[in-house]
Amino acid sequence: MLQTQDAYNDWAKTYDTVINKTRDLEAVALKNILGDATYQSILELGCGTGKNTAYLAGKCEQLIAADFSEEMMVVAQEKINSVKVTFKQADITQPWRFGKADLITCSLILEHIENLDHIFAQATKTLNPGGQFYICELHPYKQLEGSRAKFEKDGELHQLAYFVHHISDFTTAAQQYGFICDDLQEWFDDDDRSNTPRLISFLFGKV
Repeated sequence: MLQTQDAYNDWAKTYDTVINKTRDLEAVALKNILGDATYQSILELGCGTGKNTAYLAGKCEQLIAADFSEEMMVVAQEKINSVKVTFKQADITQPWRFGKADLITCSLILEHIENLDHIFAQATKTLNPGGQFYICELHPYKQLEGSRAKFEKDGELHQLAYFVHHISDFTTAAQQYGFICDDLQEWFDDDDRSNTPRLISFLFGKV
């Protein structure tokens, strides 16, 4: 299995063009959850190739778009030309140095991070009073069926290292660091609830 940073650097050139139900459904979830809300400042964690960045920039005055993969951000920067957006390469397993935000979005990256406590600890320090923390991840049920982030390069399948976080892992960490869960939803392929949900999303509010 490839390590996360190297894998996403390798994946960057084809990430937008291959079929990826997880990527596409998460974009739907984000827009559904945030709705008509607007914010002064947003921190986008896991901006990748910018699939949500332009949308988020339209909802705020200032957006920091952060990712571990420099090559992913190169693709995003080629697509997005806005004075509102600042791109930053960052490892969120280390102390965060992004400044304050009214909304943090975290899209499809926590499966690669073992310690959720650190993420919630840094999020509560970063959010302004009354701020919100959106998370959307591959559903743990889907992971237990064998799903994970993966891609093909030169005819070879590459699978990324990952961790399974159960729903209670998210809610327990959130409560410990001063968040309440305002919204929890499961997202299904083609909205078919007879199958295993693909994604789970949370919207936490800072108490």
